[in-house]
Amino acid sequence: MLSGVTLIAPETVYFSHDTEIGADTIVEPNVWFGLGVKISTGATIHAFSHMTGATIAENCEVGPFARLRPGADLRKKAKVGNFCEVKQSTVEEGAKVNHLTYIGDARVGAGANIGAGTITCNYDGYSKLFTDIGEGAFVGSNSSLVAPVTIGKGGYIASGSVITESVPDDALAFGRARQKTIPGKGKELRERFASAAAARKKAAAE
Repeated sequence: MLSGVTLIAPETVYFSHDTEIGADTIVEPNVWFGLGVKISTGATIHAFSHMTGATIAENCEVGPFARLRPGADLRKKAKVGNFCEVKQSTVEEGAKVNHLTYIGDARVGAGANIGAGTITCNYDGYSKLFTDIGEGAFVGSNSSLVAPVTIGKGGYIASGSVITESVPDDALAFGRARQKTIPGKGKELRERFASAAAARKKAAAE
């Protein structure tokens, strides 16, 4: 704190003996710094984040409720938001991993945007495999990137996709089943289910 780090509630923050934090960094309450954490200047670490073996460059934003595991390398102005986990991965300058996301054994290129609920499927039961996400790529919400796979520079992944093949630069990729809509079927199902529930309730009462 005397060196210019702001701790909003220092009594709630846990430091390891080797924690390094640069000046003008803000640390909110209830943050855990495990071994091997290095933070440069001007970062913001939001509440309830947990970090071990992570490197965080200047002006990054982490959390709240983020987990950075060993090998997490956040470059300048990168963001890892709420309920995200990063392991053995580089999040390059200005890239955003904002919500409910797992990035493991991967590179997220500069300026890329990773949508909510995205996961890198990096483990096949035997080996850890790599996902490469290019500069400026956009990965839509609820996508699964099945490693090994490459998303090219400027690539665009449609929401809800399961991507199993590499995507060229500036390409759009869909990996989901086509929606089918049956008019009136919702009402029919509700009536059928309600009738069955009523019959079960009547049988139980008898």
